[in-house]
Amino acid sequence: MNLSRTRTMPVLLVLGAGAPLGALGALSGKSDSPFFHVTGVVFSGGWSWACFAFVVGYTRRSKIESACLASAGLAVGVVVYYVLKWLSPVAPIGMSSDGIEPDGISAGIIAWGIAALLFGAPMGLFGNLARIPGIGGLAFRLLVPLIAFVETSARLEAEAASAGKFVEVTWDTIRVLAVLAAVALVGHMVWEWVRSARKRESRA
Repeated sequence: MNLSRTRTMPVLLVLGAGAPLGALGALSGKSDSPFFHVTGVVFSGGWSWACFAFVVGYTRRSKIESACLASAGLAVGVVVYYVLKWLSPVAPIGMSSDGIEPDGISAGIIAWGIAALLFGAPMGLFGNLARIPGIGGLAFRLLVPLIAFVETSARLEAEAASAGKFVEVTWDTIRVLAVLAAVALVGHMVWEWVRSARKRESRA
């Protein structure tokens, strides 16, 4: 019984975490609050969904479990996102708030659900491999900051003029934080390496 609970709880937690991921992406744009505007910009980006899958994989010891749970969590997020878009009370009759007809909701769920399964699994696996200490796992640990930087840079170049100053500042902030995160990860690895080297020298 205890073993069954031990196996079941992580699955339920991941699936439960996928729901607010989709909800935040769908509902943040409904408020005029700056906080919700920032939240909407963050969770409308693919990097935040990739980060979710990565973190799921990082928390699991099994590579297979990391890949499967990451995909499942993203799939739940996709379903919640589109269902909430469809149920949005501010949408015109017969339309979602993004102008998607109800029939398009199921198409969106299918398309992005497949994408969640295809891309969630490798991101979950990469998150698991990021557990490797030292330089062996560094490339995997740098993956999310790299995705965030590349995506926001591309969106700034392509959409900054039409997105507005507030969104542009948010994207710039994400880029800066991504660079700082990458520097911190590299610095932490170097510090661990130096500390290990000093310990070996003291024992010699």
